[in-house]
Amino acid sequence: MSTFALNFRIYYEDTDAGGIVYYVNYLKFMERARTEFLRQYGYEQAKLHEQNVMFVVHSATVEYKKPAKLDDRIDVTVSLSEVKRTYLVFHQLVTLSETGERLCEAKVKVACVTFDSLKPQAIPRDLICKIA
Repeated sequence: MSTFALNFRIYYEDTDAGGIVYYVNYLKFMERARTEFLRQYGYEQAKLHEQNVMFVVHSATVEYKKPAKLDDRIDVTVSLSEVKRTYLVFHQLVTLSETGERLCEAKVKVACVTFDSLKPQAIPRDLICKIA
């Protein structure tokens, strides 16, 4: 399965008073990367909603190894580690772009639900064919 990477700079808004990335923001970075991962296969959020499909985070296990700091450039990677009928499991990694040093690593399980009722549903078959 393929790996997708998103690169961006750490801004003041991402940090605490000490210029260190606030821990919750790593989850936001990972969310952005998963969204772009799906977008590369033609699945923007609006298209999913039109199909009455939405992905929600079921669980996340996160290991913080070293903090990113103000003005750092980071890479956030996404790779699928498991594909099931109603959920996907992603392995995500945040590294310093310059050195490749690991900053944060996570396993994120996302469930497929209906947009209107939030009930579990099967992931659209065409999406599975594209990403798996």
